[in-house]
Formats: sequence, C-alpha cells, structure tokens
Amino acid sequence: MSIPRLVIVAYRPKPGQEDVLLSELRDHAHFLRSEGLATDRPATLMRAKDGAMIEIFEWASPAAIEQAHANPRVQAMWARFAACCDYAPLNSLAEAGDMFAEFEPVDIHLAPIVQPDPDKRAE
Repeated sequence: MSIPRLVIVAYRPKPGQEDVLLSELRDHAHFLRSEGLATDRPATLMRAKDGAMIEIFEWASPAAIEQAHANPRVQAMWARFAACCDYAPLNSLAEAGDMFAEFEPVDIHLAPIVQPDPDKRAE
C-alpha cells in the first residue's frame, strides 16, 4: 500500500495574472483527482501578505507524482501554471519566519471546472 503525500506549495502570480492563477487553483486538486493522482482530501488555499497563493493538497502516492510527469493533461495544466505564476519556496514567504504562520483563507469550494483535453482547449 502506498502512502499519500501531503504537499504545501506556494505560487507567486505574475503581474496581472492573479485572477488567472486563482481560476487554475480552483480546479487544480479536482483535476488531479479526476486523473487518479490526488486523494479526496479537500485542498486548502491561502494568500500570503505578498500575494503569493499557498495550496495544500494530497497526492495519492509517490508513484502518482511520477505519473503526473508523464500525463499530457497534467503537463498542459502545468504549462498554464507556468504562464501565470512562479513557484516559490515556502521559506521565501515572510510568514514562514513566524512561530505561527498566518495566511488569509481563500475560498476554493466552488463547483470545479474540469479542463478539456489540451488539444481541444480554446486559449
């Protein structure tokens, strides 16, 4: 039995791309679930003081993480992320230096929008 992997990731939106990033994040965990790569554990989304978005979600297993790298739909999603944000180490967030890091909660519990096949997606 593989043990799920809980991850915390920070995304710094590129200038003017905050709404695009938020849209991608609202569907992120649901999309990974639909591909069999993430668990049903609800994702959590937060905003740092500098505008970075912090997401907590759970991969189904270490193998699922590897499978994501070979999945063309996941690759297309990651390309959209790369267009609207940069990944940031957690220790680059000012809050990471606090004993109790506090972040603004962001509601992502809307109806998910599963992304269409990348070959059929209108950009």
